[in-house]
Amino acid sequence: MEYQLKPINVGLLGIGTVGGGTFNVLTRNQDEIARRAGRPIRITAVADRDLERARQVTGGCVRVTDDAFALVSDPDIDIVVELIGGTTVARDLVLKAIENGKHVVTANKALLALYGNEIFAAAQGKGVMVAFEAAVAGGIPIIKALREGLTANRIEWIAGIINGTSNFILSEMRDKGLAFDTVLAEAQRLGYAEADPTFDIEGIDAAHKLTIMSAIAFGIPMQFGRVYTEGIARLTREDIRYAEELGYRIKLLAMTRRTAEGIELRVHPTLISARRLIANVEGVMNAILVKGDAVGSTLYYGAGAGAEPTASAVVADLVDVTRMHTADPEHRVPHLAFQPDRMSDLPILPMSEVQTSYYLRLRAFDRPGVLADITRILADGEISIEAMVQKEPQEGEDAVDIIMLTHLTREKNIDAAIARIEALASISGKVTRIRMEALGRR
Repeated sequence: MEYQLKPINVGLLGIGTVGGGTFNVLTRNQDEIARRAGRPIRITAVADRDLERARQVTGGCVRVTDDAFALVSDPDIDIVVELIGGTTVARDLVLKAIENGKHVVTANKALLALYGNEIFAAAQGKGVMVAFEAAVAGGIPIIKALREGLTANRIEWIAGIINGTSNFILSEMRDKGLAFDTVLAEAQRLGYAEADPTFDIEGIDAAHKLTIMSAIAFGIPMQFGRVYTEGIARLTREDIRYAEELGYRIKLLAMTRRTAEGIELRVHPTLISARRLIANVEGVMNAILVKGDAVGSTLYYGAGAGAEPTASAVVADLVDVTRMHTADPEHRVPHLAFQPDRMSDLPILPMSEVQTSYYLRLRAFDRPGVLADITRILADGEISIEAMVQKEPQEGEDAVDIIMLTHLTREKNIDAAIARIEALASISGKVTRIRMEALGRR
């Protein structure tokens, strides 16, 4: 069994937070990992622009270079781990590694959401694997669960809180009654939010991850450009408070659902009943709820980011690739769960055709007949009201807040109704609309 004991050599691209965590976890748990993988896995080369930092993290015991392209062409490297991020150089390096017959492990959700179809086709052609557990929800093994654990199921829908930064901001706004801008500044000070937080607060990061999960769940190509994305920057503490009073929490929810008309693919603030486990996921934690026809609802919870949680997923992928290294490529687990020639061309549903429920908040002048006008407009759009609350007017104010929760309706119907309501002389300003999800059995 000499061949089995031959170590697998890993080349690491990028030794920042996650790269350093990967090096530490692999070094610390090397005996346990070798027992599981059937042979040692060792990082033998690191490429990073900061050579001094790379030498510091590795303790000078591996080869360090600032030439990433030389590393992916090194004949001694079996697996390339890409942790540099971005979608330009990373794409070139990953494709070059594949071209050189090397397996790839990546944590790069943007790269896969945008170029996954091309990358997986190249890997298929070369008979190598691309593993990406760390690309979605950090240390939570959601890719493994969707691709293998739930493989007997027809997946019906996935709902996830998969961006820790936005979840932290919403948790703080709710707990402390603070405004969005105040909490964002605090998140940046604590290192939870980047100096440019756009990807997190506008839902783009969550949309990258949802693109990947949807492809695996439904056997469709990556289609990031078709994800409806709405961020949290316009949410107010008033709406968070009103939602709380009605028994709901507002979360940035990533949602994909199979319907008779097509696949829903959307990221937006969402009211979820506080009785649901997922509504109680706070701070920077992540959670994904998956509904399968056989298993019912399953919930996956844990750290969605951080050096060692993400490294946990990277190293698990290294073990997987090592175990399958000698396997016939035709008998490996397919990248997107379904055999490449059996992918589906199910359409992605435009947001106007999506059916969900809604929270509506409007400012109405306290005059007779206002509610009758509003309910008539909603009835015309076949929108039924589940609950309604009229707040007391503040002293010296002529307008009051009215909050309505609707039953299921199509988005284009609610858009048309809102336009008509806003045109009423008795309504002050714009109507606030936030979607609601029951996350039940529909």
